[in-house]
Amino acid sequence: MKGNNKYSIGEFSEKTGISIRTLHYYDEIGLLQPEKHPTSGHRIYNHQDILTLQKIVSLKFLGYSLDKITSLLHESSFTVDLNETLTLHLQVLEKEKERIEQSMTAIQRVVKLLKEEEEVDSTILFSLIHSIQTENMQKEWMKQHMPTDVVEGLSKKTEEEKITLDQTFIQFAKEVKQLYGKPVKDSKVQEMIKTYLEASFEFLGRDLMQKLADTDVKELDIQELEDMTPSPFTEDEQKWLNQAMEYYMKQAELE
Repeated sequence: MKGNNKYSIGEFSEKTGISIRTLHYYDEIGLLQPEKHPTSGHRIYNHQDILTLQKIVSLKFLGYSLDKITSLLHESSFTVDLNETLTLHLQVLEKEKERIEQSMTAIQRVVKLLKEEEEVDSTILFSLIHSIQTENMQKEWMKQHMPTDVVEGLSKKTEEEKITLDQTFIQFAKEVKQLYGKPVKDSKVQEMIKTYLEASFEFLGRDLMQKLADTDVKELDIQELEDMTPSPFTEDEQKWLNQAMEYYMKQAELE
């Protein structure tokens, strides 16, 4: 059916690279409706349909929905008014790009962690993923409540340093669940606390630790940050851990 620039749906699909199923759908929703053979009802595409399809593909590439594309196809030309639509759409795409980059970061870190750990408790892993997912929100919180040099210091931490801290947290969380229920003054419990705090201090560094210690943040604001990073522990485990931490701090003060 290639004479006179006429194409069957199979030929049109092959020529344009658009699947027959998609062409059927575009026809059904009125986006690209070719002429129909008067007796067989088969779809017959022509050169104008190729031009229309090019417009559809271009607008889809820009990220427009099929509904929006349907209305834009009727425009013979575009004015400066389109700039506002494109600008708004660009903002949506930038947010989507940010979301995708966050997802990629989370996947890369989880892949490395699982490779190293081989097996991780699902509650701990999902808590960690959620923490990675909300890193940008945590950064915004810090910009509002922390000194600029503290925020800049934390932002300079490499992915490798973050992964090392993730591994430390996973090990810590495992031990919390294993040791939960023991007296908080038990030597293994206190050694667990000591190891985790030392690793956290090493990640932050002496200067950042001092600056954080000198920063006065309201309890309500701290709760807001904690809500962004839900604990992998049960309420009872968290209560026990808090008591173990308090005991460790008191002992450290006595030394």
